[in-house]
Amino acid sequence: MTDNQSPHKAIEVGDGAAIPHKSDSGLFTAWRIAFFGAIALCLFLAFGRSDQYMAIFKFVPDGILVTFKVTLGSILLAIVVGLIAGLGRISTNRFINGLASLYVEVIRGIPLLVQLFYIYYALGRFVKIPDMVSAIIAMAVCYGAYMGEIFRAGIQSIPKGQMEAALSLGMSRGQAMRQVILPQAFKVVLPPIGNEFIALLKDSSLVSILAVSDLLRRGREYASETFSYFETYTVIALIYLVMTLFFSKLIGIMEERLNDGR
Repeated sequence: MTDNQSPHKAIEVGDGAAIPHKSDSGLFTAWRIAFFGAIALCLFLAFGRSDQYMAIFKFVPDGILVTFKVTLGSILLAIVVGLIAGLGRISTNRFINGLASLYVEVIRGIPLLVQLFYIYYALGRFVKIPDMVSAIIAMAVCYGAYMGEIFRAGIQSIPKGQMEAALSLGMSRGQAMRQVILPQAFKVVLPPIGNEFIALLKDSSLVSILAVSDLLRRGREYASETFSYFETYTVIALIYLVMTLFFSKLIGIMEERLNDGR
């Protein structure tokens, strides 16, 4: 490389909230202001304003529970799908590799909203799938494609000598993958999986179009009954903000502990 050439730097942009680290004082300060400010504003609206805000906070808790159910169910299924896709992407079998690659490319090229409509309405012509199940399947299939690339990168980040050493000890390739490679790869992929969890939590608001009574759906129901659109969607936005910031901090703590070897 000559003196007038500079190395290219990768630019990584994710759908999730920025992960606050103490080393990044600006981001960490912004996180504290946003998180505690959102909580303070929620408390102020609930107890310091009219009873209407309190009524909204009392109306939406069951929607928060549904949001968590959809998010948790989707992320767990997406991890399984992503692991299978990731293993397929590194497979030496051309058919399996091609099939996994085709899945990743096709699914990532279709918007999540379209996939939700397709599974619930289009496939509903042949088989009736409940709205909650359709939502979880669609989100798991969509995020499974992204998880597949995360697992592929995580597995390939493990030095090849690890596999060679396991094979030299008499392990089969499958045993070496399960007992040696994957445990190390999981440590590598946990932070990006956490980022995908936050992104999925936000995207779970799309399931309201399938009549799933999540947080956004409950807010829409209240607003349509009372015509208090400003108040309702202000509360909904604040609740989503608190949830995403809370989990982004948890992921930040997890990353710090992983880096410290704990």
